[in-house]
Amino acid sequence: MILEIHAMFSFFKKKSPPAEVPSAPAAVSSAFTAPVNGKASTPASLPTALPPSLADASPADATPAAPASRQGWLDRLKAGLRKTGSNITTVFTGTRIDDALYEELETALLVADTGVKATEHLLQDLKRRVKDSKATDPSQVKTLLADAITDLLTPLQKPLSIGDHHPTVIMVAGVNGAGKTTSIGKLTKHLADEGLSVLLAAADTFRAAAKEQLAVWATRNTVEIISQQGGDPAAGSFDAVSAGRARGRDVVLVDTAGRLPTQTHLMEELKKIKRVVQKADASAPHEVLLVIDGNTGQNALAQVKAFDDTLGLTGLIVTKLDGTAKGGVLCAIAREKPIPVYFIGVGEKLEDLETFNAREFAQALLS
Repeated sequence: MILEIHAMFSFFKKKSPPAEVPSAPAAVSSAFTAPVNGKASTPASLPTALPPSLADASPADATPAAPASRQGWLDRLKAGLRKTGSNITTVFTGTRIDDALYEELETALLVADTGVKATEHLLQDLKRRVKDSKATDPSQVKTLLADAITDLLTPLQKPLSIGDHHPTVIMVAGVNGAGKTTSIGKLTKHLADEGLSVLLAAADTFRAAAKEQLAVWATRNTVEIISQQGGDPAAGSFDAVSAGRARGRDVVLVDTAGRLPTQTHLMEELKKIKRVVQKADASAPHEVLLVIDGNTGQNALAQVKAFDDTLGLTGLIVTKLDGTAKGGVLCAIAREKPIPVYFIGVGEKLEDLETFNAREFAQALLS
């Protein structure tokens, strides 16, 4: 039986499990689903109730007040998106809803790297909402824009599923500097805190000190790591998946080399790693994640397209949204390559990587 567990990076303290475990999983929009050791038992860290921000079945619904841990995250998200949002929100400081307002908004969205297709979609949707609601004040238009962005981004809001396979093999890719290995470390901490056993595979043999960096995260999280000195990354990945199965681990995280889509030989190596992992487990990899740097704007969209063509991505981790005025790229991804965004990050701290929520993002963007 698969239990649905809400897991957020801000939720680290162990809590007592509820007195009874439901006989069937609750139909909720959770950020993460997982069993513990393949059993229908409740991990010590299972919250006694879902946070209000994700308790409703529809993520597009207005959310009640968040618990303190989530509220702290929302405050950091608002601060992180300030560079992107300030250019957009200044459009609504006037007194009239006219063509000039929409033209200024179009420019602001394009500057935020929302992309042409997503910008056109949002403007058409927004004008319809303004007409239907008979809005007369620019501040009302701002609220309607938040609704439009939420609806656009909602398809990206999906849970990372753990437990349908044992172990769940997660392959992680990304260009150098995107924060790939750091994100893997944070994800490892997240999984371990949920009572899941994790095995790391150091398959990044291209970047100097990558294995050492991953080993530090393994030590911090008290998890095992499979690493071959000077070995083939595909062979190391095979060994890790095989070891994960033999040792009964819940998750195997494979850290692959950072690379640019234009580096053909490295992209071919990624394909090889995936093929070899499938030899160790015919159903693997069960998740193929790409870590992208929010600072890169439209280049991030190009990376998503290229890596998806090569690997068939199942999810994204978007980092460094706090250092950019290009946070609109999530809208571009939603319109042109709607691959789920499992986590977003606005800093280097452990708690600065969180589950993605479309409504929260839209509201933070326009706060």
